[in-house]
Amino acid sequence: MKKIKFFLMALAAISLSAGFMACSNDDDVSNWQKYQDAVTQNVKSNKKQNKAILLVAFGSTWQQAYDAFDGTVSAYKQQFPAYDVFLSFSSAICINRAAAGENVDPRNFYAPNFWLNAFAQEGVRYDEIVVQSLQVIPGEEYTRVINYIKDFANNSNGDLDDEYLSKVVLKLGVPLLQDADKDVPEVAKQLNALYKTQAAEGAVAFMGHGNPDSYDTYKANVRYTQLEEALQTYSKNYFVGTVDMMGNFKTNVLQRMQDAGVTSGKVYCHPLMSIDGDHGHNDMAGDDDAWDNGYEPNEEGEVEETSWKKYFSRMGYVCNNETMIEKGLLELPTVRNVWMQHTKDAIAGEALDYYHSKNPEE
Repeated sequence: MKKIKFFLMALAAISLSAGFMACSNDDDVSNWQKYQDAVTQNVKSNKKQNKAILLVAFGSTWQQAYDAFDGTVSAYKQQFPAYDVFLSFSSAICINRAAAGENVDPRNFYAPNFWLNAFAQEGVRYDEIVVQSLQVIPGEEYTRVINYIKDFANNSNGDLDDEYLSKVVLKLGVPLLQDADKDVPEVAKQLNALYKTQAAEGAVAFMGHGNPDSYDTYKANVRYTQLEEALQTYSKNYFVGTVDMMGNFKTNVLQRMQDAGVTSGKVYCHPLMSIDGDHGHNDMAGDDDAWDNGYEPNEEGEVEETSWKKYFSRMGYVCNNETMIEKGLLELPTVRNVWMQHTKDAIAGEALDYYHSKNPEE
């Protein structure tokens, strides 16, 4: 759905990322340096401990999402009092639109590289840095998180202190559904505990993001199928689809529903994303509808420009504003605890060795 929109957003991201290096009209200081200075000052002003946790989300421009992120930071500060906690966005589009005040009051977020660089500055230099991915699956966006850490550890810009980098302890907290044998059953258990009443009344369809097949890093899309299978051990009325995974669009969810004998009644829809942002408000619960005496699926079998709400309603189900469960996973404390357990596991585990692995001579 919304392939043209995604293409335009990708072009915008390239332009905005390039804009990070543009000089202002006022002086010769690049925007990149201004952003770095702002983040470094933020870290220096708020440094209380010698260890830090950096939460990395894709980002959003919705107030509900900001509230979820703020609540997550607060929960982390309470759970990890020995660590300073910071939040970063990995999406240039979200960062720039947030600063411009799209949908909400303007607010500054910054990419992970600015935070990591700030952690290494003289006067800060944390002894331990834990980067916690807030992604749901270990897919394309998680790869970006790993690459930020690698670039930092290997001093890719050559402007950090190599001696510090050789000694700092780096840890990585994995995405929500990293482990098929452990995380998938646990998340299914928690989601069923929350929504078993709805599953007894009708279908509960979770909408994940997914990666296009060409970007299915680590073959992570399979986690959606595995989660659906785990949920269906509790009820046949649970389904998990995506907006971007081949063979698992809302059209495919409908077919699985019908094959399971779920041919009428209510359809509750719920984002299977860290936050309820653009996809949740528009792709899932929006009013876009391409109905014209029927739908014309695209070459991949998806019905574009039509929300899940409108689609399942057109297919004869009771699917309306009242059956939209508009909550991101970070708004569900029992599910958020799975991410937090990953952080605990990272802290208790071995440090990453990205520096020495790429610099054996050191």
